[in-house]
Amino acid sequence: MSETVRKEVRDWVARLAWLVALGTFLAILGPYNTGGLGWPAVWIYWVGLIALGSGVGWTAAPVAERVVPGLPSWAYHVIAGFCVSLPVTAVVFGINAAMEGRIVWQVLPLTWFFVLVICAFVTGIAWLSEHMQALREAAANPPSASTASASPALTDKLPHRLRAARLISMCAEDHYLRVRTDAGEALILMRLSDAIAACGALAGAQVHRSWWVARDAVTDARKGDGRGTLILEDGSEVPVSRSYYPALREAGWF
Repeated sequence: MSETVRKEVRDWVARLAWLVALGTFLAILGPYNTGGLGWPAVWIYWVGLIALGSGVGWTAAPVAERVVPGLPSWAYHVIAGFCVSLPVTAVVFGINAAMEGRIVWQVLPLTWFFVLVICAFVTGIAWLSEHMQALREAAANPPSASTASASPALTDKLPHRLRAARLISMCAEDHYLRVRTDAGEALILMRLSDAIAACGALAGAQVHRSWWVARDAVTDARKGDGRGTLILEDGSEVPVSRSYYPALREAGWF
């Protein structure tokens, strides 16, 4: 089983455990006089409703993101909660009508209100859980310069297929500049000094009068006689001149 499949299985197990736990909590709480159903009926009632609502919510939120992109995450939870309330209200209203043996349309708005309250509670917990998870992931993986992008002064000169690629190195060749990325390379008309200025947000350094190298592209380094050589992930070997070697050594490149 691949890691992707294992992750999907873990996510679904976590989701199922979450909805069973929440349904059990509501069954114990017994809101809206549902405790009178008795066990295990009240448990089946609430777990079933949470399962129905979760299924609708897990579908509605991604659809909303595609139809109305760019909204904050809480807005998609609000949309999902509203969508969930409609089928759940229909089920609750139908169950109540079956239990009473008659349909009382006048109580439908009140039933919908009660369902909306539960939906707001559940979607609020879901949003808070996702928000806290995002904060934990952000704390564990803080953004760094290596994940930043070069400015358009450089990227706009690259072929479209390379503009979003990760930069590996740049090498001056006469009046041209050879830009190597993890998606390929290109020869553009640009001065190395201007290209380096455009890479100010990236973790990298000029290592030679003709070379700039991204820090995370270095796989090995060789020292010798006040100079050095950097071996990059694409297999290229970049010379480090005497003038740049001390600063790079101080920065931990060697």
